[in-house]
Amino acid sequence: MLNTKRILVLAPHTDDGELGCGGTIARYLEEGAEIFYIAFSTAEASVPDGFPSHQLETEVRTATLSLGIPSENLFIYKYQVRKLNYVRQEILEELIRLRPLIQPDIVFLPSSNDIHQDHSTIYSEGLRAFKHSTILGYELIWNNLAFSTDCFIKLDAHHIEQKILALQEYKTQEGRHYMDPEFIYSLAKVRGTQISTQYAEAFEVIRLII
Repeated sequence: MLNTKRILVLAPHTDDGELGCGGTIARYLEEGAEIFYIAFSTAEASVPDGFPSHQLETEVRTATLSLGIPSENLFIYKYQVRKLNYVRQEILEELIRLRPLIQPDIVFLPSSNDIHQDHSTIYSEGLRAFKHSTILGYELIWNNLAFSTDCFIKLDAHHIEQKILALQEYKTQEGRHYMDPEFIYSLAKVRGTQISTQYAEAFEVIRLII
């Protein structure tokens, strides 16, 4: 499966992709895959006091570049945070426009059980746009009432370290529990333990095309 060369990560907000599959991104890039990343909201209304309104756009550019994603493979939209459901048709049409340009073999997007309103919108429209690709739902446990660990991707310690370094670019998000390196290592360790390896990230199989 990791021989796949074209990967697309759909991130409702500008850190969801790194949180959900940052280690996997690091491994895929190490193995020569081409990765594209779409962030739908820079959440300007949620930027903490003391930062410029465009700070999250700056941070996602730095974070994805830290992982090794070329800047030309990063697409950033500025839909209003917590209101993606109001523009879901526009989002779908934009994904359909990008589909022939990217032609992804695997699409990573939020889980079907993610209860955040923006995340559920990207799940639904991503599924519609890329139903002919393999689709894996990534894990954001603070938003998931349930999560099916259908698929595991084995990772090494340096993949987790790359994920943490990328997330540390998000200065606006410091202090959040899910940004804590100890939490990130712990979750990767739990998922690795489930498959008798050191570290892993787990995914919900939404569509598998072999």
